[in-house]
Amino acid sequence: MRELKSILDDAERKGLISFQAADRLLPFLIERGVRVDGGTGVVAGDGQAYSDTETPSFVRGFHDILITIGIVVALSGLWGLASIYAALPGIILLAEILVRRQRLALPAVALTIALAIWTVVMSANWLEGPLTIVGLGDNEALACTLTFPVVLGLFYLLYRIPLALALAIMGAFVVLLQLVLRTLGWMSADPLFAVNHTGVLSIIAVACALGLFALAMRFDLRDPLRRTVNADVAFWLHLGAAPALLYSIVSLAGFSDDLLDAVQTVSSRTPVVVATVAVLMFVGLIIDRRAFVTSGLVSLGFALYGIFRQGNARVDTYIFVTLLTVGVIVLVIGTGWMPLRRFVMRRLPAAMRDRLPPA
Repeated sequence: MRELKSILDDAERKGLISFQAADRLLPFLIERGVRVDGGTGVVAGDGQAYSDTETPSFVRGFHDILITIGIVVALSGLWGLASIYAALPGIILLAEILVRRQRLALPAVALTIALAIWTVVMSANWLEGPLTIVGLGDNEALACTLTFPVVLGLFYLLYRIPLALALAIMGAFVVLLQLVLRTLGWMSADPLFAVNHTGVLSIIAVACALGLFALAMRFDLRDPLRRTVNADVAFWLHLGAAPALLYSIVSLAGFSDDLLDAVQTVSSRTPVVVATVAVLMFVGLIIDRRAFVTSGLVSLGFALYGIFRQGNARVDTYIFVTLLTVGVIVLVIGTGWMPLRRFVMRRLPAAMRDRLPPA
């Protein structure tokens, strides 16, 4: 399927078909049995092409990597020699050439990240101070965070980059969190509502994280065979939903705001982190999203580090044991992903199996 998509992209770059036609032709051809995937795909139960590898569509070849390196170096030099204001025209110019005309995937991701960094830096300069829990209800803080989904949303409308849409959605959830806190602060006549009611803040954060995950699943269920742009948007949303769920759930349990401090200093905190990551891994296995699993592994490493630290192991010993344990978990999940998923899927209701990616 990826090679078929590349063929359509080449046809669009040469002017044979339009960009909109290329997007519509891909699912049309696949539904009618056309498959050009280099022999790497498998056929699902309904005869449609499906790949058991969760390869993001922006990974295509070293040509894109070379161009991406050039983007990073050029924008860094432009930012340093001129100013932050000069970076935005550079990003737009490169997007017109590399994204709109040449349809290069990895450079599109790099330019989206560059625009996100530019927006954050500009907002920080406008805010003139760090964004803390205390300042979440300020009008200035709300205006600054609102610029992120607006800028990234406009960038998506212009160039149709899945990462831009995903970042705009994540930014919108941050704005929603602020609006809810402002409303509660106004109703309670407490300007420091978020500080004085951390439990309520944690509940709202969990709700926002669950909402982000639900939206990611909505994109995923639209495309269980992972062949359209919906799968790419879901990939990025899952990548952000997993750590958001982990941090908000640990915060809801009444722990420190600093997750790193929480998992390293109090032994009672680490089981919650380990259990949460285990649940996230199980969910990722069911929905066939390795990205969802991967995003929780760093936090799992910190949790295991905290567990070993409470024992009698020497400093060098428990660090290496932590690395070994996390490495074994990654290898087991990575090498046994498909057998494990088939084992789990056979035990799910048929109605659920039919909506999920085939095993």
